[in-house]
Amino acid sequence: MQSFGILNITADSFSDGGRFLEPAAALARAHALFAAGADVLDLGAASSAPAAQAVPPELEIARLKGVMDAFAADAHRLSVDSFATPVQRWALSRNVGYLNDIQGFADPSFYPELAASQCQLVVMHSVQGQGPARPMFVPASEIYDRVCRFFEQRLSRLLAAGITADRLILDPGMGMFLGTDPEASFTMLRHIGALKAAFGRPVLISVSRKSFLRRLVDARPEAAGAASLAAELFALSSGADFLRTHDVAALRDGARVFARLREKPPKNAI
Repeated sequence: MQSFGILNITADSFSDGGRFLEPAAALARAHALFAAGADVLDLGAASSAPAAQAVPPELEIARLKGVMDAFAADAHRLSVDSFATPVQRWALSRNVGYLNDIQGFADPSFYPELAASQCQLVVMHSVQGQGPARPMFVPASEIYDRVCRFFEQRLSRLLAAGITADRLILDPGMGMFLGTDPEASFTMLRHIGALKAAFGRPVLISVSRKSFLRRLVDARPEAAGAASLAAELFALSSGADFLRTHDVAALRDGARVFARLREKPPKNAI
């Protein structure tokens, strides 16, 4: 398992909007996430929350630049979370290790540039198709088949464009990206193994502080740590390869305990 530490350089992200908008705060947070054990730093400069304001690509880039410059030598450990093609193009020019797109790379005109690059691509499904999350009801009973249809179509197009399968990571989406029915997210978590078996690609799961967990335990985002960790460890037990999280240290410690419990006990153990 590899962890993606979330760094929102935004004014209106649902859980920590505004906290890391200033360059010094963003850089300090980046250092803290790596110190806590993040394998990858996932940088987002435009919120995808339903009520978020649109951010022009040039502002996204300006917000990202300070952290990208500071970690240029470790660019392979940086991920840029953006669905704006100009921002993705800029990130490729900085040799970023990952692009993380909530629209699952919906712009076919950009595929030749993606094919010529080396970065890993996190192809995310969302019921909205394009744009930020917005309220949309999809019955939980339909969500797995819907996710599979999306990946069948999108992966086919990406592969046909010359993007090799070994660069593709699947993210089924969680929370509002699966619709307004909380059960859709729980259903998708139960189907991680089936998703991996169907497509033979690694899976990234991002449940940290999501609304479906907060509603279950009646908690605000900053108080949803225990619920988030429980869902993350369940995803890990189900075969998730990457976990995107706000609390890297909690996930690190939880994963250590989880791994220890899965070890074969010594012969002399009671």
